[in-house]
Amino acid sequence: MTSRTTTPDKRKDRQLPAGRKADLAAYVAAHGQVTVAELSEEFAVSIDTVRRDLDRLNAEGRLIRTHGGAVSNDLGTPPDQGLGVRMHIRTAEKDAIGAAAAKLVANESVVFVNAGTTTMAFARHLRDHHDLTIATNSLVLPAELSAGAIRELFLFGGSVRTVTQATTGPVSFRPTADGPAMDVQADIAVIAVGAISSAGFSTSNLGDSAMMAEMMKHANKSAVLVDSSKFNHRLFALIGRLDTADVIVTDAAPPRELAEAIDAAGVELIVAGAT
Repeated sequence: MTSRTTTPDKRKDRQLPAGRKADLAAYVAAHGQVTVAELSEEFAVSIDTVRRDLDRLNAEGRLIRTHGGAVSNDLGTPPDQGLGVRMHIRTAEKDAIGAAAAKLVANESVVFVNAGTTTMAFARHLRDHHDLTIATNSLVLPAELSAGAIRELFLFGGSVRTVTQATTGPVSFRPTADGPAMDVQADIAVIAVGAISSAGFSTSNLGDSAMMAEMMKHANKSAVLVDSSKFNHRLFALIGRLDTADVIVTDAAPPRELAEAIDAAGVELIVAGAT
């Protein structure tokens, strides 16, 4: 009589779905970002099964479902991550920051706003304002604005970065196609940055950093929006030192060393939701 042995395998179909889902969530957390195909191979289940598991885990808040895969809740907002992914990361924190930043904007003012998911949240909270002039480099932010809040809306020209759905170019406008560039000035620049440290504000792209710095330079007041996952990080391109901002709006109190640097720079710190 011939005996047949079954080769044990890791996290295979024999595993109960609840156990597989727990291991799948742990795998995503450990790797940060994964694809459906990768998970299907790792857990030896069909792509449809992986998709169902990811949908359930996303609904339970244990990971973030993306097109073609998933990312960990702990990933924060990675540099140059696609806009579709970043829109689903730290949404509550960004909404709180956006609401607090909107209170800094006076009616009938001119506002520079850079591209970003935090500034998109800010734009949604301008719905009760009126007669605003908005100039932005974001291709998608205008859709978040309430028509009743806007007197005029301008989009800065330049090359388009598809990953961020934004333009990168000079902070200026030409009234005619072949006319000279006109200098512009804002009452306030609202700038979302990729990272903050005692060295200052930074982002992952040189063109973006130059545009953000120019927006801040051409504004009477600058408000930097940054969520707490970006504390004590430094990315490739420095936008400016801490004292280039007048206000920093965030969702949690910074670590002591960073808080002391912000205070020494003479920058107002607003922690959204703090009483």
